[in-house]
Amino acid sequence: MKDALAASTPLAFLALRFAIATAALAPFVDFRTRWSAAELRGGLLLTVLLATGFATQAVGLQYTTPARSAFIVALSSVLAPIVALIVLRHRPGWAVLAAVGIAGVGIYLLTAPDAGGLNRGDLWTLVTAVVFGGHIVAVAELSKRHDARRLVWLQLAGTTVGAAAAAALLEPVRVAWSPGLVGALLFTGGIATAAALVWQMRAQRQMSSARAALLFCFEPVFATVASWVWLGERLSATQWAGAGLIVAGMILAELPPRRQHPRGPHPEGTSRGRGTQPSV
Repeated sequence: MKDALAASTPLAFLALRFAIATAALAPFVDFRTRWSAAELRGGLLLTVLLATGFATQAVGLQYTTPARSAFIVALSSVLAPIVALIVLRHRPGWAVLAAVGIAGVGIYLLTAPDAGGLNRGDLWTLVTAVVFGGHIVAVAELSKRHDARRLVWLQLAGTTVGAAAAAALLEPVRVAWSPGLVGALLFTGGIATAAALVWQMRAQRQMSSARAALLFCFEPVFATVASWVWLGERLSATQWAGAGLIVAGMILAELPPRRQHPRGPHPEGTSRGRGTQPSV
């Protein structure tokens, strides 16, 4: 995206990206079933969150580096459990809270606070982090109620329309076509948008928003490696320490909880399977 935004204005790029994603997913969506009111409401909510998040990220990338952008967006992982607590009254366990806290410190170190503080692009990207935190929570709830591909397609189509309208109204549209821009559009539209969102919707049926948020903590690590390989961006020792804390937070979140068993032999008929309570 960083390279592509040198050849296109951000909202125009998003409109093209999501148009490609919408077309790529369409052959795999069941359009024969009538859209329910609940599906449309869910799709509208996810569209608003997704479009706002990607738009502010694209604007921010004009003024900040790819790795720095990814680090700030990853704050959504810390914010998601807080959003779930405020909106849904979901109370995460102490291990998840500790893991999120450790990951949050890691993300702070990855932003290299001694490298000049927040710039204009960082501030735009902070909006992205807040919005994507809400998106993680919304996906966790809605993915359990509706077909993943249909819900993702609604998001993609809605974001295409919204980004195109915003581009026409808010920016001097510029698209300088080149093989690099076309490649960026195909990758971000087909893989990083359509396929990734379907995988996210399916995966979050089986996990809490807090655990999904912790998995998203790996995004800045991958972004930093990619930016180092392709753009030559370098990490300081402090930033590498932050990446290590993110991994530590992941390990803590995955540790099985300690269980207390009654002393003495278990009575017959007691189930000892995972997640079950002893018979009384």
